[in-house]
Amino acid sequence: MENLKRVFEKQKANRWKMATTSAEERIARLKKLRDAIFEQKDALYQAIHADYRKTPAEVDLTEVFPTISEINHTIRHLRGWMKPKRVKSPLALFGTSAKVHFEAKGVVLVLAPWNYPFNLSINPLVAALAAGNSVILKPSSKVPQTAKFLKEFLAKLFPEEEVAVFEGSSAISDALLEFPFDHIFFTGSPRIGKTVMQAAAKHLTPVTLELGGKSPVIVDQSADIKKAAERILWGKFINAGQTCVAPDYLLIHESRAAEFITEAKKVIANRYGATNEAREATTDFCRLVSQPHLEGLKKILDETVQQGARIEIGGLSTPAQRFLAPTLLSNVTENSAIMREEIFGPILPMLTFKNLDDAIRIIQSREKPLALYIFSQDSAATDQILSHTTAGGTCVNSVIIHLANPDLPFGGIGNSGMGNYHGLFGFRALSHERAVLRQGWLDTLQLFYPPYSARVRKLIELATRYLG
Repeated sequence: MENLKRVFEKQKANRWKMATTSAEERIARLKKLRDAIFEQKDALYQAIHADYRKTPAEVDLTEVFPTISEINHTIRHLRGWMKPKRVKSPLALFGTSAKVHFEAKGVVLVLAPWNYPFNLSINPLVAALAAGNSVILKPSSKVPQTAKFLKEFLAKLFPEEEVAVFEGSSAISDALLEFPFDHIFFTGSPRIGKTVMQAAAKHLTPVTLELGGKSPVIVDQSADIKKAAERILWGKFINAGQTCVAPDYLLIHESRAAEFITEAKKVIANRYGATNEAREATTDFCRLVSQPHLEGLKKILDETVQQGARIEIGGLSTPAQRFLAPTLLSNVTENSAIMREEIFGPILPMLTFKNLDDAIRIIQSREKPLALYIFSQDSAATDQILSHTTAGGTCVNSVIIHLANPDLPFGGIGNSGMGNYHGLFGFRALSHERAVLRQGWLDTLQLFYPPYSARVRKLIELATRYLG
C-alpha cells in the first residue's frame, strides 16, 4: 500500500511536466514504445503462450498488429490533434474569438483485462501518453506471465513517475481505486465495471468503461452463407472465444439454418482438424484462461443440452489442458441456459427466426450489446436492423474488424460500457477539452450592463429575438 501511495504521489508531482510536453516529446515516447515491441516480440510470445497457449501468429494478429497500428496512427496525427481548435463565436459575442484547448487530465489508472492482456493494456496507455498523462497500469492477475512481462517491459522504457505497473491480485486494484485519479480506464465485465464506477464516484473521477455482453449476429434469408460461416466462426473462435466483441449468439433465418450448419462443420474441420482428437492437438486454437472458466462453460453447456439443445459439432473438453473444442449448438431458445450471460468461450448457440421482426425483438429485449453483426445482401433489411437496435459498434457482412479502423470509435453503450477510444477518440477521452474565449477591443457586452433602462431592455429583447 505504501509503495502504491509513493508512486501515485510521484506521478501527481510530475503531472505538470507531462502535461506541458510537446508533440515531439510525446511522439518520441510512442516511437520508443513501438520499437521496443518489435524488439521484445519473442518474449511476449513466450509470456502469452505460458498463460494460455496462444500461437505466435494469433498473438501478432490480435495483440501486436492492433497495438502497432494504434501507435502509428497516433504518431501520424498527434500534432494536429494537439493544436487548439478554433470555433465560431455567435453574433451576440461579436468581438471575441474562441478555441478549444486539449489538456492532459493528469494521473490515469488503467485496469486491464486478461483476454488480450497486451493489446488492451498498451492501447489505453498510448492514448494516455498521447494526451500528456502519466499512467499507473494494473494488468490482470489471471495472466501472471504476461503481467510480469508488461512490468519489466515498461520499466525499461519509462521512469515510474511517467508509467508504473503493479502486478498482483484484485486487492491491488481495490487499493488503487482508493486514490483520487484524474481518470480511470477499465476493461472487463459489467459486474466489475459497476464496482469501478462506484469507487470513482467517491472522488468524482471520470471513467471509461469497456465492458461486454451478448453480442448478436443476424443472418437473414439473403446472406451468403458460405462467407457468413467463414467470417462468423473466425470471430467466434479466435482466442478461443475469449473476446469481448465475439459473436455471442446467432440469429439465423430458419430457411438457412441447415446450410449454415453444413458450412460451419467444413470451416471447423479445415481450420482446426476433422476430428475431436485433431482439434485438441492443434496449436492454432488457444486454451481457456483458467480451470474455473472451463468448468463454468462446461456446466452451462451441459445444462443447455439437457434443456433440448443439440451439439452439432464440438462439445469435447479436456480439463488438464483447459481445452474446450469449438462448439456449435442448434435448437437453442431464448430461455436456454446459454442465453443468460455472455459466454466468453468457444460455444456458438444458434437460434432461428421466421421474420426479421422476431430477431429484432429478441435483441431489443436484452441488454445493449457491445457489438451487433449483420449478414445480409438486402440493404433495406440491414437499415431496418440498424434503425431498430443499438450497439457499441456494428459490422455488416463481417465481424470484429471495426476495431481495426482507428478512425472509428470503439466503446459500448449501457450495460456494455460508456465512453470510447481508439485514435482521436482515445486522445479526446483522456484529454480535458478546455473552452478558451478571448475578448477583443470591441466589447458589445457593455450594451447590456445595468441599470436596465428602457433602451437596454429593448436591446436585450432584440438580441433575444434575432441573435439567440
